[in-house]
Amino acid sequence: MAPIPGSGLAKGLAVTLRTMTRKTVTEQYPDTQPDLPPRTRGVIGLFEENCTVCMLCARECPDWCIYIDSHKETVPPAAPGGRERSRNVLDRFAIDFSLCMYCGICIEVCPFDALFWSPEFEYAETDIRELTHERDKLREWMWTVPAPPALDPGAEEPKELAAARKTAEKIAATQQADQPQPGEGNT
Repeated sequence: MAPIPGSGLAKGLAVTLRTMTRKTVTEQYPDTQPDLPPRTRGVIGLFEENCTVCMLCARECPDWCIYIDSHKETVPPAAPGGRERSRNVLDRFAIDFSLCMYCGICIEVCPFDALFWSPEFEYAETDIRELTHERDKLREWMWTVPAPPALDPGAEEPKELAAARKTAEKIAATQQADQPQPGEGNT
């Protein structure tokens, strides 16, 4: 028996109509952000205050995609009668993400915890030359780095965090003291 002309088309349309009425199970990426695992490797964030320009990250990078420029500054003696010291000052820190293979060697070899994985992954560019991100952009990504999980729920706060919190409280207190109080306006 010969098939009826157009029966294949009717079957296909029937399947289409049936699936159009069902609820979708696919997550639509731009509308729904994915749930990323805690150790996601997105981009590399730079905590500039910890960088001592030791150049270990640039030397160990297998792709040579980290660019660092610095200069030396003389620091006055810490105590009277001491001698002056010199220290490296970071001028440029850039990572070319068009070359980076996200191996994480730079993060592992950094002895001063200046580099971290950020879960940020939306940094596409239309021009490959714009994938070289300078330290300002790397510093912005530092704020997206999740806090490390606590090793022990009853552990005390790390001394670095406690010192940073005290410094932030002192700054906030001095800023609050410098603010004019209500009723003390200029007359």
